Amino acid sequence: MRILQLNVWTGRIKGALLEFLNSNDFDVICMQEAVWIKDKQKELENFFVTVDQIKEASGLKHESRSSNWGMRIFSEDNIMEQGNVILSKSEIAEERNDLVHNEYGIVESVQDFYEHAYTLQVAKLKNGLNVVNHHGYWKPTPMGDETTVKVMRKVANIVKSLDGPIVMCGDFNIIHEAPAMRELDFLRDLTYEYGVDNTLSGLKFNGKVACDHILVNDAVKVKRFGVLDDIVSDHKALVVEIVI
Repeated sequence: MRILQLNVWTGRIKGALLEFLNSNDFDVICMQEAVWIKDKQKELENFFVTVDQIKEASGLKHESRSSNWGMRIFSEDNIMEQGNVILSKSEIAEERNDLVHNEYGIVESVQDFYEHAYTLQVAKLKNGLNVVNHHGYWKPTPMGDETTVKVMRKVANIVKSLDGPIVMCGDFNIIHEAPAMRELDFLRDLTYEYGVDNTLSGLKFNGKVACDHILVNDAVKVKRFGVLDDIVSDHKALVVEIVI
């Protein structure tokens, strides 16, 4: 199986992102900062690549969505959702979404944005693979803080409760050396194992920060892992090929 991890940055790099998805074949995609809307779909697509467009470009039919916050756009009645999405070539047998910090709300101010909800998303595929997707609690330091540790502890406890093979993906907003990552030491952090020192594309932030991760448990055999150079977001794409 070939799995993609990508913070899509609301699909701002429209043409490049869709071409990238059209040109590659993935079995599973884990995304953060994905956007969708119930109404005004075409209007939203003038500005961003939506989840529906990503589904069409990738050819992946099965999905699980988990919104972290909403924003009124175009009118008071139209809410654009932003959150985590798992797309899969094979059917999703079970799914769960757990709040691990704050509550879902409509963003009306900068303060609302910094206090939005954080969720942990799990999709168990028909073949038994647990696909875990998480956008980590953000602080302006890749080492995080005490809250980062508390949130990741909640995440780790949920992941520990899963049976069978696990692949966990996400923009965790922290590097492997951060104290919060010790909560996940029961998994293999491939970003760290393969010596990746940067997962940012340079479009938004300067410097090297390896804040995007793919982790696996011992029930997963890793065939290949790498970070791609395609500029499709402010984050780079991580790809792992596995056998379970």
